[in-house]
Amino acid sequence: MQKLSHIEVNEICSELGETYPKSIEPVHGGDIHSAWQIEFSNQKKFFLKRNDRNKKFLEFEKYCLQNLRKYINQENLVIPEVITYKNIKNIEFLLIEWIDMQNFDQKKLGKGLGEMHLKSAESNPKMFGFPIEGFIGTTDQKKGWEDNWLDCFLNLRLMPQLSILKSNIVDQGTINKIKEKIKSELLNHKPINVLVHGDLWSGNAGMEQSGKGVIFDPASWWADNEVDIAMTKLFGGFGNDFYEEYYKIFPLKKNFENRIIIYNFYHILNHANMFGGSYLNQVKDYVKAILNM
Repeated sequence: MQKLSHIEVNEICSELGETYPKSIEPVHGGDIHSAWQIEFSNQKKFFLKRNDRNKKFLEFEKYCLQNLRKYINQENLVIPEVITYKNIKNIEFLLIEWIDMQNFDQKKLGKGLGEMHLKSAESNPKMFGFPIEGFIGTTDQKKGWEDNWLDCFLNLRLMPQLSILKSNIVDQGTINKIKEKIKSELLNHKPINVLVHGDLWSGNAGMEQSGKGVIFDPASWWADNEVDIAMTKLFGGFGNDFYEEYYKIFPLKKNFENRIIIYNFYHILNHANMFGGSYLNQVKDYVKAILNM
């Protein structure tokens, strides 16, 4: 983990109007940024992330957090507040509120996510996509808009991942078949356009001390609401109480099982592009599953 220099800490203190922190404790778990819990003598705690990868990862995260917060019901869902963002000599710093996490049931997490999706849908978005360049993990996530969900998913998400796949496991003929199969599956589906978290696996969600749901580390875009729910099923960690509360707001639709595979194909491709290894075999499995629909 990178260390924080005194100059960097002093810059942050100056921004906050605080004296030097009482404690700076490293937070482990992520593999893209370095992170710390910073506590001041007045008991204020913050979560600090530092990025030195020469890409504006944290500026994108700031944008996503601020936009998602517009649509939440704070009785059920918490999204960390952005305190400040700084770029010091091309090194990014994002300071957000610190949230103590606890183990609770996931009812408020499911309800809160559903409420966030519903309120964003009620804002009457006209297009699918996102206005700024972003990232999913360390991979670029294209900006742009489409008035058609199928075109958005294929042109702005799936095809860019397939185009950078460092393997010959998916040839052009197979890609064409995949596109046609996805088109036939999504043709009669009526997506609900919402602002999604975009990277909603269990490592990016939890519950805070009062039992409210918490989501963080987003990779947002305007997409079918099922995109977030599909990803919750990719690596597990979400219980029946989560889905029961969510489905009270957005009931399950016909053929969702097929769309789970289609939507999560995007994330499997992304993991294959970032990490290779066993994810390349999972790409093959997903290709077979899609072509056999």
